[in-house]
Amino acid sequence: MKNTDSKAILLLGRIGSVLSVIMYVSYIPQIMNNLNGNYGSPIQPLVAGINCTIWVIYSYFKSQRDWPIFIANLPGVFLGFITFYTSLH
Repeated sequence: MKNTDSKAILLLGRIGSVLSVIMYVSYIPQIMNNLNGNYGSPIQPLVAGINCTIWVIYSYFKSQRDWPIFIANLPGVFLGFITFYTSLH
């Protein structure tokens, strides 16, 4: 039974990582809109960028690195801050 739980948790972690990356990649259309003068609110991407930075630091510096958390949040660091920057008028 424990082996089944481990497989289920591993699958859940992979799905969560993929969904996180997709969520942050979805900032690309907003970045394009911002660059075309259709500015969005800068607050949510700023908070996302800060949140992802904290998770990336946490996952990297743990005694046993947590690569799924690191990989899932790394795009959010860059895309969150780029979206924030481009949304400033």
